[in-house]
Order: sequence, then structure tokens, then C-alpha cells
Amino acid sequence: MAHDRIVALDSPMNFRDVGGYQSVTGKTVKWNKIYRSDSLSSLTARDQVKLAKMRVTVDCDLRSEYEKSSSPDISWPDVEYVDLPVYSDNVNDAQNNRSIYRFLHHIPDMHNNFIGRIYQQTLLSSHSQEMFARVFAELLELPADEALVYHCSAGKDRTGMVSALILMALGVDDDTIARDYLLTNELYDFAVSRQLPSNDEITQMVSKMNVTKGEGIAIRGITETVRGGWGDFPTFFKKVLGFNDDDLAQLKRMYLD
Repeated sequence: MAHDRIVALDSPMNFRDVGGYQSVTGKTVKWNKIYRSDSLSSLTARDQVKLAKMRVTVDCDLRSEYEKSSSPDISWPDVEYVDLPVYSDNVNDAQNNRSIYRFLHHIPDMHNNFIGRIYQQTLLSSHSQEMFARVFAELLELPADEALVYHCSAGKDRTGMVSALILMALGVDDDTIARDYLLTNELYDFAVSRQLPSNDEITQMVSKMNVTKGEGIAIRGITETVRGGWGDFPTFFKKVLGFNDDDLAQLKRMYLD
């Protein structure tokens, strides 16, 4: 059965399915369950009907208070809005979180990659960790016939970080995670014409992506920091996000085929 990674909506340009990626164990992330997006503040009536038909019942908003107040999400039938600001508004958080470093194995040096360093600092923030944990809690509680979307403003940075953690949890390799992250850039190249790329075009774009240069290494501020700091994702999932082995096994049962 063919699936569309890009969900065609009137307003969002970067609403897409996280499904279809293969894990290192040969399983595949389920389609039609987890979605990532840019802003949902300009949904049309047709968009709202489509999301309701897709059974997207949870909307995790990763944006700041200012972003939400200036451009609030538009809801649709049967959706639950979940307020999860990834970036903390507390200016003291960065200083307080420096104490975390001494408990970690090895933090990768991201000083030559500005965006990667931001992602790393966000991952090490206790506030952001709480928000990431709540996304996973929503996923673990999601009924089998329903779907969830998480989003920020452009669907790239905060959304990309959450995507990286979810795909790591499901055993997807780092290069695939980086390509999913980079796909946002390609989609915005199509924004001027408002014509979404076909699945064939997406496949061609992804195959050409160089994940070892430029922005391709930025998302490793998440993947490499998890492994460098905690050894592996399961340890991070337990020690930082507060879950257990059974939770991780359940997540895989729910979202892998």
C-alpha cells in the first residue's frame, strides 16, 4: 500500500508522516500514527476536516508563550491541545543546567556547529527534558485508532529534536534521522510555488542529501549527545525522561510493524 509522507493541507507546508522509516532491526515505523508539522495557526476549514478524518486527536504545541499568543493553533473536531514549550522562558535555566555535565560520560564537541550546539544545550535542559518526556507520555497513551501531531513554527528545530528522539526510540539509524531533519529545507524550496513534491521527488531528494556536511550534522547535537552522555537511548529514556524498559518495549510495539 502506498503512503504519502507529505500530507497536503491548504496552510501548513511541512506537515508530514513520520512513518515508513526502517529500524536497525528491520521493522518499519507505522504510517498514519505520528505526524510532525510547522505552524497550525492558519488551518482552513478543509484542513480541519481532513485532520479529523485522519483521526489526529492530539496536538502537541512545542512553541513559546509569545508564539502561541500571537498565532494560536486552530483546533479541529475531537483534538486535545497539549501545551509543551520546548524552550524555557526562565533565563536562569541555562546556568542551573551546567551541573548536569559532570555526571555524563562524554559530551560531543559541537562548537563548530552553531545549530548543533543549540540542540545539545536544549537536550541538556531539565525544562526541555520534561517537555520531551511529556511527548512520549502522550504517545504511550494514544489509542490504537488515533494519531498525534507535534509542531513548532517552521517544523524544523524543536520539531526536529522531538523527531530525532522518537526515531531513536524506535531504533532508526542516525543517517535516516538526519535526512528526515533535512527534508524540511527541501520542502520550503517548494513553498513559493505552493506545489508539494511527489513521493518520487521526495525519494530523490532524500537520496541526494549529504548528512555529513553543513546542516546535516546539526541534528547530531541530539543523537550523539544522547549516546555520548548516557551511552545509549534506553539509558537516556530511563534516567532522563523517567520511563522504564517496559515503556520502551510498549512504544516499539505500538509504533513499529
